[in-house]
Amino acid sequence: MNRLLISLALALATLPLFAATSIQATVNGMVCAFCAQGIEKRISSMPATKAVYVDLKRKTVAVEAKEGQTLDGNAIKAEIIDAGYDVVELETVQKTVEEIKAEVKARK
Repeated sequence: MNRLLISLALALATLPLFAATSIQATVNGMVCAFCAQGIEKRISSMPATKAVYVDLKRKTVAVEAKEGQTLDGNAIKAEIIDAGYDVVELETVQKTVEEIKAEVKARK
């Protein structure tokens, strides 16, 4: 019985947790609230986008996917570049936009 419980616990521990998938980008060229609003508006209109967070001071743009959807990093990068900004780094993270926002604010 104990072996069964241990096996079950190990099996459950290896299951992926249901974490939100987000893309976090470092963007150069954003200097004002108007810049942030423009990026938020463009990326929010993308079909797989659930939430967007832009931090001017940290040059961070975070985009969270809707549940069951996948974000297209290349499309997000293209939107940011088309808006007139430079994408320095783009990474996929298993965090919500709220978690990313909290981390960025904690670093301030």
